[in-house]
Amino acid sequence: MKIDNLETKNKTMTSSTPLIQVKNLKKYFSVGGHDLKAVDTLNLDIYPGETVGLVGESGCGKSTAGRTIIRLYEPTDGEVFYNGKNIFSYNDKEMTRMRRDIQMIFQDPYASLNPRMTVQELIGEPLAIHQIARGKKRRERIEELLKLVGLNPEHISRFPHEFSGGQRQRIGIARALALNPKFIVCDEPISALDVSIQAQVVNLLKELQQEMGLTYLFIAHDLSMVKYISDRILVMYLGNMMELSESGQLYDNPLHPYTKALLSAVPIPDPNLQRERIVLQGDVPSPINPPSGCVFRTRCTHAMDICAKLKPEWIEVEKGHYTACHLY
Repeated sequence: MKIDNLETKNKTMTSSTPLIQVKNLKKYFSVGGHDLKAVDTLNLDIYPGETVGLVGESGCGKSTAGRTIIRLYEPTDGEVFYNGKNIFSYNDKEMTRMRRDIQMIFQDPYASLNPRMTVQELIGEPLAIHQIARGKKRRERIEELLKLVGLNPEHISRFPHEFSGGQRQRIGIARALALNPKFIVCDEPISALDVSIQAQVVNLLKELQQEMGLTYLFIAHDLSMVKYISDRILVMYLGNMMELSESGQLYDNPLHPYTKALLSAVPIPDPNLQRERIVLQGDVPSPINPPSGCVFRTRCTHAMDICAKLKPEWIEVEKGHYTACHLY
């Protein structure tokens, strides 16, 4: 069974119609009678064949945003359009069909794979649920997916505990690819892996994207790795959008003080190049009771009176380069 090749990344990137449109997305959790604002008004277009990186400190709402976009979490408000159709209006049957096109790679390969299931059962589960291929054809499909992610098909009868962390994540990737999806949310897929293995997994994702025409939302906190894999990068803080730009532009000319602080912490592999280290003071405020105005103002060295009174507007400072800051 051969995997159908879709358009290559270079071709699909020319499309002017977004594959995913996120509009005013909110996700609140009720905690002790109060709303925990995990994601507060997210707007984002993701185009066919591109990778959008989503970065920010732990607890900023990255993973919650990714899971809400694909309805693993039900939204508090907002809309998400896939190919022009609002998936938040889908019933259970329609969502099941939609799952063929939208998948997720989870952060922890030790927790996301059932230890009681073999590789054949793990990768074959989505094929069984969607009634795709049976018997010999299903096994051939599973073996093909194992080869695709760089694993030996002879390991089909093994259990997750018999593999390394990197191999387990490859199994998770194979499972996500089983239904030939078009859009994949990669929820920090390398954070639980050794540094030496992280580059291998990211290179595998890039190769699969080129071969299958995949579109990614790549969630991570490793900014150097995000730059390597992403076409555009969205920076989040306390559930709010801080900055969005083409990857190279964001690194060369960051606008928001929060983005500058994050980038200042990225090591430079050249002793002759030095970057001013910006140390953020204080802790991240509680999303149950976020600061008024700009949520970053309590840790920002450029904070002004207006920052406490008025939430900054999301504006395009340069072509394709957006930020929400009263400095602009």
